[in-house]
Amino acid sequence: MPRSAKIRQIAAITIAASLLVGAFYALFTLYRQPPLSVVERIRASGVLQVATRRGPTAYYQGAEGPDGFEYALVRRFARYLGVETRFVFPPTLDQLLDLTARNKVHMAAAGLTVTDARRQVLQFSRPYQSVTEQLVYRRGTRRPRSLDEIADGDLHVVADSSHEESLHALRASDRPDLDWQRHPVVGMDRLLSDLDQGKIRLTIADSHELALSRRVYKHAAVALDLGAPRPIAWAFGVQPDQSLIEAANTFLERIDNDGTLKRLRARYYGHAGRLNFVDTRDFWRHVRDRLPKYQAFFEEAAQATGIDWRLLAAMGYQESHWRPKAVSPTGVRGVMMLTRSTAKQMGIKNRNDPRQSILGGAKYLRVVEKKLPQRITPPNRLWLTLAGYNIGFGHLEDARILTQRQGANPDLWLEVKQRLPLLTKKKFYKTVKRGFARGQEAVDYVDNIRNYYDLLVWYTNTSDEQTRARLLASEDPQ
Repeated sequence: MPRSAKIRQIAAITIAASLLVGAFYALFTLYRQPPLSVVERIRASGVLQVATRRGPTAYYQGAEGPDGFEYALVRRFARYLGVETRFVFPPTLDQLLDLTARNKVHMAAAGLTVTDARRQVLQFSRPYQSVTEQLVYRRGTRRPRSLDEIADGDLHVVADSSHEESLHALRASDRPDLDWQRHPVVGMDRLLSDLDQGKIRLTIADSHELALSRRVYKHAAVALDLGAPRPIAWAFGVQPDQSLIEAANTFLERIDNDGTLKRLRARYYGHAGRLNFVDTRDFWRHVRDRLPKYQAFFEEAAQATGIDWRLLAAMGYQESHWRPKAVSPTGVRGVMMLTRSTAKQMGIKNRNDPRQSILGGAKYLRVVEKKLPQRITPPNRLWLTLAGYNIGFGHLEDARILTQRQGANPDLWLEVKQRLPLLTKKKFYKTVKRGFARGQEAVDYVDNIRNYYDLLVWYTNTSDEQTRARLLASEDPQ
């Protein structure tokens, strides 16, 4: 073999050997790299798996799809991580906690109270809410004034819940005779439903859940608080890698500092608790007796304006309780209580005609909405529009000016609703263009409509015919 060929052969062998050594080194280096963190694995998969519960405080079907405080909070956290969310719904609370403890899901977001027993098997994020446990009784029965008045078999709680843990602590401290019935395969919503129907007399619920649920379970009433407020947080399985819980804490601190958390609490709970027993009872009776006569008109107006018919129906109920011949002392009249000038502006000839009134009110709501700056986004845009419909757009603008003067955001309903009542005080209304206005009435107006709207959305979305029938029943508490 010529010397030059031999040299080329040796060179080729050398290069091949170098490449092989390089490949082995690369594989060795790759093998020695540390494993991906939990957050890195979540980002690589593109999905955050979250265990939750169906209910008014966590996850439910809203007007435009899934909704709820926990749902909204988790979705924001997923966006913070840059991933999508996949929710799972274990049938029992015990299974939800077990899945989380065994790291079968990434986290649990279900309004979980932080307790000593749960800390033994779970880790928790920083709290983002606090609630009070409340003893709940059926209105119309004897109200317990203390736990000493609870008879054997009267009290029913969800098995393995924070409520049951509290009862165990009370029994161990100074109430050895305290007894209750535990329900391992039902949730809080079922117990409140049973209480409302008179199947049970007492249960325990968290204050935030009860505030929302009492609009549906009209016979549920608070007997007493069972202690100081307790923290609610997200739960995680115990593992050495703390990257996910650290990310959650960073996220929760951020939205607490920038006001997002406060706005979310106001959005989901700020209007709850306004309706009393009589308000709720009468509303459901009118859903049964009056709404069917006018629902087609609300749906027609919705088609014409693009506004959810249930929102228009909630407005009509707040305005007139769905009475087409309603008249106020100031001369507004009809289902939507239109002024003469508004009716003329909307082309309405007969304010007492329910079809005309409903269409006129829907069209005028759009007129008010279009006056707001385009930068204002839902849901603030809707709540501000409703306030303007009630109090007049000029007075709404005055309240927004006061809001801005005080260093708050005039585009947020949470901030404006705190300043609307100032329009009754001379110190403030004399500094704005339109002067005095009953601002608190506008706040009440919006909050009531939000409650009625929530109830109509729930009613039209629920598939539980038995519950629907019970809500529309006319019986009073026994």
